[in-house]
Amino acid sequence: MVNKAIEDMVVARHGPDCWQTIKQKAGVDVEVFIGNEGYPDSITYSLVAAASETLALPADQILRAFGEHWVLETAQKGYGPMMRAAGSTLGEFLAYLPHFHDRVALIYPRLEPPHFTITDQRENSLVLHYHSHRPGLTPFVEGLIQGLAKMFSTPASVSLVSSRAGGDDHDAFLVRW
Repeated sequence: MVNKAIEDMVVARHGPDCWQTIKQKAGVDVEVFIGNEGYPDSITYSLVAAASETLALPADQILRAFGEHWVLETAQKGYGPMMRAAGSTLGEFLAYLPHFHDRVALIYPRLEPPHFTITDQRENSLVLHYHSHRPGLTPFVEGLIQGLAKMFSTPASVSLVSSRAGGDDHDAFLVRW
């Protein structure tokens, strides 16, 4: 679903010709991405790098936009009932997030999802810990959180409080709403 979602975002914002250019630059010869099919992570990284070059935007910006798009478009269509069952507010949804991927893994058993934990939960904030074997996706998670804030019509701020890039074993985000 990830590569299909990248395609959908690029086509919606920049058109099908731009998508074909990105695929060509990325060396991706997959004609159609199938939603429940697994693809190597290298394809996703290549698509992001090619999109960055083609659109003259930093990869971080593309990943943030993609994270937001994932929540507002892809996840709503693919996981709508599960998304709605996970909470009726941003705080409830984020508190449930550690369990969300467990449910998704039941649908897609070959999926290698990230792992989330929550600490320092307060009435209007929490620290979201993101554990993944995939490097470089910190901006994507920031985009996911911003997309969730928009989904719940809740202004929110996201601050990186620890990072793999800074030497920690995972990323952690302070989310306030």
